[in-house]
Amino acid sequence: MELIGNIVTIIGLAVMLTGVVGLYKFKDFYLRLLVLAKIDTVGAITFMIGIIIRHGFSSFSLKVLLIMVLFIILNPLTAHILARAAYQSIEGITEEQYIEGYDDGHGGK
Repeated sequence: MELIGNIVTIIGLAVMLTGVVGLYKFKDFYLRLLVLAKIDTVGAITFMIGIIIRHGFSSFSLKVLLIMVLFIILNPLTAHILARAAYQSIEGITEEQYIEGYDDGHGGK
């Protein structure tokens, strides 16, 4: 089981490394946020699953599982909050990025 846990942990780290490459590849804030939110979630969950497999099912694994559940809930939420705040601030938004017909509740653009 330790070997399988190590392999899954390494896969999680590799996924997070690709997220770092994506961070430098994309120049737009929204694309960077999308890449980091998705890769960070998938990489961290895979990493934590590898840790649970490696250590077996114990009280430590239950703590890691709790952290994983919180991560699954909070990471997309914080990414959405950041994207919405950036969109509503209008700063840095070009005409191509502006969504026509989007009602933000504050009178549009």
